Amino acid sequence: MRFLHTADWHLGRSLGGYSLQEDQAALLAEQLPAIVRDTAPDAVLLAGDVFDRAVPPAEAVRLLDEVLSGLVLGLGVPVVMIPGNHDEARRVGFGARLLAASRLHIVQSPCGEAIPVAGRAGDGATIVACGYATPLALAREPSLAHASFADHDGAFAALAPCLHALCPAEGPRVLVAHAFVAGGAESPLSERALSVGGSGAIGADRFAGFDYVALGHLHRPQNLLGGRLRYSGSLFPYSVEEADHAKSVTLVELGPQGALRIEEIPLTPRRGLRVLTGRFATLRETEGPAREDYVALVLTDPTPVPEAQRRLAEIFPRIVGLRYAAERTGTGSLGGASAAERVARPLDLFGRFHAELRGTPLPEAARPVLVAAIEAAEIAGH
Repeated sequence: MRFLHTADWHLGRSLGGYSLQEDQAALLAEQLPAIVRDTAPDAVLLAGDVFDRAVPPAEAVRLLDEVLSGLVLGLGVPVVMIPGNHDEARRVGFGARLLAASRLHIVQSPCGEAIPVAGRAGDGATIVACGYATPLALAREPSLAHASFADHDGAFAALAPCLHALCPAEGPRVLVAHAFVAGGAESPLSERALSVGGSGAIGADRFAGFDYVALGHLHRPQNLLGGRLRYSGSLFPYSVEEADHAKSVTLVELGPQGALRIEEIPLTPRRGLRVLTGRFATLRETEGPAREDYVALVLTDPTPVPEAQRRLAEIFPRIVGLRYAAERTGTGSLGGASAAERVARPLDLFGRFHAELRGTPLPEAARPVLVAAIEAAEIAGH
């Protein structure tokens, strides 16, 4: 049996105020169908966070319709899809019973649903898919009314027997779920916390008994338990923290006696996300594809450059962030300076800014006003 595992599309997301609609469409409407044609999976598994928010923009819904129609109707490949913590399960699951007849299986219930999938070689497997299973959602399920749990791990411990009960006694078992499994590498700037205080983590042993667990939520592609549990990762780098991620979808092959083979198939966005570090003047001279990418800029100039972002936007039209290296390292900090020094440096900087902007030195009459403002800010800051 062969499956293509993907997750965390986050349709409708923006980056630094720029819509990612065109970039997501290039990946999903062009590259994904080509990968499906080349690999011929028995099903595509979409493990949650289909949209970026509960009420997605109309263009994001249209893109999902286009992509799923192309896979299911155009290529004849079944799709199993679940909501994640960013999705509103009832909206994602609208029309699920009707769509199942066309082999688009949308499972919103946290208690899961079993979907038999026939292999092209005459074999078959059971895919158990469960919607995002919060303790609150599971507490409302009649079948778990007797259970007691305080966090995600306890909730999944109570849920696991129900999921196994959906499977036949024999044959490969695949689980599709959206969760944070303990030991996974997080990208906190991208991934919405599942709970406060770390109680959202689920022990990997809760997934015992499945031949493969297709997970969503963590954005870095990664294996747990030797690959039996896997995050396919997000579709696109959704924060500066993900700039070094190699995005991909996962091809999974299940063989006899539980044999497992995993292959990462790379995705190539038409625009990347880069972190560029250097002096203002050096960055202004950048040539090549970086100028078309989304960029986060780290300036190493010892003093702030007037209107740096506006001027660099002439070179990089998609700036998603700009900071000075000194802000992160503490270089140039005024924390240990005298009161006179703490006033003198901002006054000097403002004088340079005024000269650059207006072409004339800072008027002497303005200096007392600025000194008073700087001193007031210092007092307020302490």
